[in-house]
Amino acid sequence: MALILERFLAFIDLESTGVSPERDRIVEIAILKLHPDGREDFRRKRVNPGVPIPPEATAVHGISDADVASDPPFIQYARGVDAFLSECDLAGFGITHFDLPLLRAELMRTRRIDFQWRKRRVIDAMAIFHNRHPRNLAAAVRIYCGRDFPEAHSAEEDVRAAMAVLSAQLEHHSDLPTTIDELHRLLNRDGDDWVDHDGRLVWVDGEVALAFGQHKGRPLRDLVVTNADYLQWMLTGDFPPDAKELVLAALRGEYPTSA
Repeated sequence: MALILERFLAFIDLESTGVSPERDRIVEIAILKLHPDGREDFRRKRVNPGVPIPPEATAVHGISDADVASDPPFIQYARGVDAFLSECDLAGFGITHFDLPLLRAELMRTRRIDFQWRKRRVIDAMAIFHNRHPRNLAAAVRIYCGRDFPEAHSAEEDVRAAMAVLSAQLEHHSDLPTTIDELHRLLNRDGDDWVDHDGRLVWVDGEVALAFGQHKGRPLRDLVVTNADYLQWMLTGDFPPDAKELVLAALRGEYPTSA
């Protein structure tokens, strides 16, 4: 791979019960960890999600309830996964919007592990691909690797394909940077004002405020007084755990302040 590694780079792929990082559960996890010297360390585990796997999800990844009936729940893997990724930058295909939020939600849900992935350097090959060729992983393999990809949605094959696509992208697009730090800055343009990991809450004049919807820009401190029912709705909605924790704290009268 042409990419210059200063530390571990972990390619991650998850198969799940659905497409919501907050509501759904992991059924398979694959991690391919690259060492700066080029060595690889691969881990793959099937997971019993503890809930039925919908037929539409099985149709995508081929994993049914029967396939994972005797596998451990994610709670048994959580600390090991967190430790395995502890010194890693993160990479994959589509991980920014799905795999990393789902992994963080599972770690928080099972072991209260706060997986601060937005504080890591993240290289999402899909961001490069959508910038150059807006399609999917199978198309990326055909375009960049010159082969068909019938193994799509097997976690092991997906994670290896993501690594192959990123490697080919770096060779194909000579203008792309080859250091993790430069690629991270190119592909991740999140605002410095984000409070939670998904940017649902932002800093406004030193106060935590909403960054979406009809109350966009209004501080939680004001909403607690005038629209507490809206904040209660957020606690039951499809919002990330760290955003809900901040909302719950505000309802208790606790408000963080920016440094």
